Amino acid sequence: MRRTRILTAVLALAAGLLAGTPPALAAPASAKAVIAADTYTWKNARIDGGGFVPGIVFNRSEKNLAYARTDIGGAYRWVESSKTWTPLLDSVGWNDWGHTGVVSLASDAVDPDKVYAAVGTYTNSWDPGNGAVLRSADRGASWQKADLPFKLGGNMPGRGMGERLAVDPNRNSVLYLGAPSGKGLWRSTDSGVSWSQVTGFPNVGNYVQDPTDTSGYASDNQGIAWVTFDESTGSSGSTTQTVYVGVADKDNAVYRSTDGGATWSRLPGQPTGYLSHKGVLDATNGYLYLAYSDKGGPYDGGKGQLWRYATKTGTWTDISPVAEADTYYGFSGLTVDRQHPGTVMATAYSSWWPDTQLFRSTDSGGTWTKAWDYTSYPNRSNRYTMDVSSAPWLTFGANPSPPEQSPKLGWMTEALEINPFNSARMMYGTGATVYGTENLTNWDSGSQFTIKPMVQGLEETAVNDLASPPSGAPLLSALGDIGGFRHTDLTKVPPMMYTSPNFTSTTSLDYAESTPNTVVRAGNLDSGPHIAFSTDNGANWFAGTDPSGVSGGGTVASASDGSRFVWSPAGTGVQYTTGFGTSWSASSGIPAGAIVESDRVDPRTFYGFKSGRFYVSSDGGATFTASAASGLPGGDSVRFKALPGTKGDVWLAGGASDGAYGLWHSTDGGATFTKLPGIEEADTIGFGKAAPTASYQTLYASAKIGGVRGIFRSTDKGASWTRINDDAHQWGWTGAAITGDPRVYGRVYVSTNGRGIVYGDTAGTPDDGGGGGSGACSVTYGITSQWSGGFQGDVKLTNTGAGAWDGWTLNWSFADGQRITQLWNADYTQSGAAVTAKNVSWNGKVAAGSSVSFGFTGSWSGANSEPAAFKLGEQSCAVS
Repeated sequence: MRRTRILTAVLALAAGLLAGTPPALAAPASAKAVIAADTYTWKNARIDGGGFVPGIVFNRSEKNLAYARTDIGGAYRWVESSKTWTPLLDSVGWNDWGHTGVVSLASDAVDPDKVYAAVGTYTNSWDPGNGAVLRSADRGASWQKADLPFKLGGNMPGRGMGERLAVDPNRNSVLYLGAPSGKGLWRSTDSGVSWSQVTGFPNVGNYVQDPTDTSGYASDNQGIAWVTFDESTGSSGSTTQTVYVGVADKDNAVYRSTDGGATWSRLPGQPTGYLSHKGVLDATNGYLYLAYSDKGGPYDGGKGQLWRYATKTGTWTDISPVAEADTYYGFSGLTVDRQHPGTVMATAYSSWWPDTQLFRSTDSGGTWTKAWDYTSYPNRSNRYTMDVSSAPWLTFGANPSPPEQSPKLGWMTEALEINPFNSARMMYGTGATVYGTENLTNWDSGSQFTIKPMVQGLEETAVNDLASPPSGAPLLSALGDIGGFRHTDLTKVPPMMYTSPNFTSTTSLDYAESTPNTVVRAGNLDSGPHIAFSTDNGANWFAGTDPSGVSGGGTVASASDGSRFVWSPAGTGVQYTTGFGTSWSASSGIPAGAIVESDRVDPRTFYGFKSGRFYVSSDGGATFTASAASGLPGGDSVRFKALPGTKGDVWLAGGASDGAYGLWHSTDGGATFTKLPGIEEADTIGFGKAAPTASYQTLYASAKIGGVRGIFRSTDKGASWTRINDDAHQWGWTGAAITGDPRVYGRVYVSTNGRGIVYGDTAGTPDDGGGGGSGACSVTYGITSQWSGGFQGDVKLTNTGAGAWDGWTLNWSFADGQRITQLWNADYTQSGAAVTAKNVSWNGKVAAGSSVSFGFTGSWSGANSEPAAFKLGEQSCAVS
């Protein structure tokens, strides 16, 4: 969303991805943990958005089929019936974490069930793996992968340009992919199964953001930016003859082939001095529209132009809505109204202040109007109204002076698309959300159109830390870019992120174990304090005072009674304070940059870790002493926590493949540690409510046990472990934080690096959003795949009562006339909208806390909304 988004990713890498992800296999211990399996239901703690959406792609042949790509958080498909997004890449595993960065998407207009994603997060050493093209024949429900011999950069500079991946609209077995890093143009002729370089393409690009950057991030060649077919130059089943390609080269930005990609040439007469971010073709009128910027984006860009190329005559026309001398931004977002192709829209993507700008023309770029304009400076007149009531945090708690407004129209607005089947509907991406409107044509009639977030289900935050206090809000989070939230209800969007101050990224948070209303957080801020405190469980905050030299948040710990705090900020050494940080004193005996935590019982005991050594303070953080414990991980890719309720009970996870790696336990305050056998790798550790028959709190870890990577739970102090996620729910890298819920057995909160906060409940745990509730049954209904006229659904029925069932009958009604065509794992009847599903012989007995599932296929038209209510006989079930 902002420049700190890059820093968040880099810090995450420095904290664990480079050192511990993806690690080589560590040698397993002689003993082996027992691995069982459990069935969990996984959801997001709702934030709705939170990160940059650089691409939105509509299918050109099926109504309301749309996809969104994110820079680090995967891809999503739009579900029109619920107006939500469905995540498509949660199956990406730990070793392939880079494949959560999506540099381009392509939806097949010939066969709308097919969709493609070009994935890979960084082209430099931060991502050790190469990129890939994923292909799906079921709209992203499942994928097959074609590995590439080079890297792709979903989170690299220039990621808002595109789309770099395109399907031939006439012969859909042909695809093109524009590569970065001088790797050129690539083509597949077998529907994405295999790829080869187009050797005759003459230009691999030459633009780099910053040639002096030694990290390889800003100094990489941004390569081939976009591919666009002229569908009028082909027929069904035959190769499209004319293809346009945009290249990151200010003097040679656009190339064309007129013989189906056999030969290529620079498009004559084109403007120079700019990069072409987008190339959108209107085949009806024979125009190729191009959006230009002097920089690659998504943050930079100081000048720009819009141009129109007449494909029949070769005439170039400057159609810029603003004279170049008056721009202080570049153009990127670009779309044509397919119902009225003379209507064109564009964005000033890099207009950070006072706001982004949207431009609209209804005469093919001859004249333009703006989404907002000045009346008398600094006052503005807007053609739109904004309603962010569904995600009120989008105001950022700001009350700016004119000409700024809150909420902002946007920033980093590189994705802009008018629904090809509905001129009144438009979506655009920003650095924090997806906005849209359903009455866009009001623009032309002179009345205002309404912009709202269209982002529910798209969760794109990078999670740095999590806490679940024993009272108050069930979840507190530390997030990259947007700071973090206090969730009082996991199923609802919190009204505001932490404010006073607003950290660009919160790096660490903690609460006082015995007085959970006391909370502390540390984070990054361009100018201002890096620490803040709350005395009401995170509802309201006030800033502390930084000691000299602080440059970043680091880690922070609260005493168990909230009487004092220990802080290890970036830029200076470890510090301690009594009270709320009005003055700080340097801690002795512990190195700068150490990770700090507190004992959860003794308010004067704090712990630290740095470079293989464990440190202990018994005087409130004033002095630390290095423990004699040996054999701990030598690097700093470590997370450790002290167990609530027991003094000196400490668990430590971390390591790297070239040294010690796993999970350690201390019962003597860190004086000694014992490595748990059978755990090959562990990266996080957290605690939750004990199991009903257990006396020790439940352990949760992101780990590798028995050769399997996953999220694990132990109810017996680490003697045995249960994997609680599955291969469909992996979320890439989950190494930043994990915590159980102290009030709800089985509930766990998992950090992701771009898919937000994921939480899971074991079968039988009621999901009321806050921790608690009761009922005899609960139902999870999901549409797993949907296509024109048909869909597939799954139903999971859970016994949340105290006794076992011997037979069951579930009833519901479809609201939109859907009809079941086939159902398995149950018997069914349907009369009109009403459906009755009954157990078959082998699944009628359902123990308390257990579940039974069945699936079906069905038909639909018009809409396919989910049933609102289910009954088990006459008993209403909770619905999730």
